[in-house]
Amino acid sequence: MMSPKPIGDDRGSANFRHTPLQIIHVIGNFLRIWSVYSMYRYLIQTGSSVGLFIFCCLLPSSLLFLAMQKPWKGRPLSNQQVVPSIINGVITALYFSMWGKGLKSCGPVRTILAEYAGAVLGVLSAALYGQGKHLWKKVGGLVAMMLSFYLLSRGWAMGTHSPFDILGCSKLNLKLRSKENLDAEAHPEEILGMKDMIVPIIAGILSALRRVIARRVSLKNQLKRRLHAITITSATCFLFPVAMWDFITGSTSDSTSQLPFSAWAFGSFILFGVILVFYVDSIAEERLHMVFSSPRHLMVAGGCMIILEIFYQMDFSLPGYLLCCIILGFGIYEATALERSKKGTQHFDSSEEMLDDMKSPLPS
Repeated sequence: MMSPKPIGDDRGSANFRHTPLQIIHVIGNFLRIWSVYSMYRYLIQTGSSVGLFIFCCLLPSSLLFLAMQKPWKGRPLSNQQVVPSIINGVITALYFSMWGKGLKSCGPVRTILAEYAGAVLGVLSAALYGQGKHLWKKVGGLVAMMLSFYLLSRGWAMGTHSPFDILGCSKLNLKLRSKENLDAEAHPEEILGMKDMIVPIIAGILSALRRVIARRVSLKNQLKRRLHAITITSATCFLFPVAMWDFITGSTSDSTSQLPFSAWAFGSFILFGVILVFYVDSIAEERLHMVFSSPRHLMVAGGCMIILEIFYQMDFSLPGYLLCCIILGFGIYEATALERSKKGTQHFDSSEEMLDDMKSPLPS
């Protein structure tokens, strides 16, 4: 008679099977964040319009998505699927616009970390669906997240403004920044107020909302990809008048009269920042059960940003940055916490899945 396998062996084998997918997830996020840094340096050095840059990247991305997914082929899509996807395109266009403006004004570290503000949906779900027992935990998580964003806005992750400079913790980083890099840096990051962080924070909430809507429209992977092609195409159409307005108004000024071409800045954001990240996040959700607004995802993105901050010799304070990430990760964990003992094997990794599970189907 065969004895059953220990539970630990099953978990170990499952983790081993997921190791290649985890490596793909880390590499995909690194490439995506690398494209964000390239975009930031391009916008700062050239002074180009954010709306025009985003549109010029979304246009070929939408064509590639349409060519790969071919939403017009296969099983016909219903109005209950197409209409919410088009509406989701409006949200996506608004997200990219606010995210780009936040990137140009706040820098990559603040903007990327502000994307995890979508975890506030956990507090919203607790308030709307009567989870009063856990509401105080979620509010505490929200306070921790706001504290992290406040410290980021005050420059705690920057070598020239971090209070850890008093202890000499950032002197090594200041030596790494060469004189040529300091002279060439046209727009160094500065201390901001919370009002300046509102734009990237709202962009993070919109990003989480568009992912929730995409999951509510379809749970099937192939259908979700077809609908995503419609969403990106819709976002491109809605961004067209914004880009044209920036082009017309920018033609009267000297700083934005042209949109200089940079193959790496445009190509990396198209391939890694729009296309690859969608498939990588889909793999993480479907196979690794890891969604964007989760502490595990924050750990991956946080490690990638440390490498790129050092690589680009940015104004960076490692102790202050780690403190902000730890506070933000704790806030996300508390804001997305559920009574797991009652859920049993059903586990929600973030507020996006929580809100997605509790909501009623979207109206057509």
